[in-house]
Amino acid sequence: MKTPGLSYNSRKALIVNIGETAGSEIADLISQMAAEIEELRRTNVNVTRIVPRVSEPHNHIIEEPV
Repeated sequence: MKTPGLSYNSRKALIVNIGETAGSEIADLISQMAAEIEELRRTNVNVTRIVPRVSEPHNHIIEEPV
């Protein structure tokens, strides 16, 4: 399986353009995010809608206990 993240050239370009510390931090963050996204895709996480679908009536109000 391919390791998610940036290529050597992309990582090097970040380091050259914004500095070694910042470039490495951003490259590592992107790699971590890519791995997390891949894990979510692999485990087929269900997405819960937080807004009503277009086909649902808009006058229906959902109240939740506070």
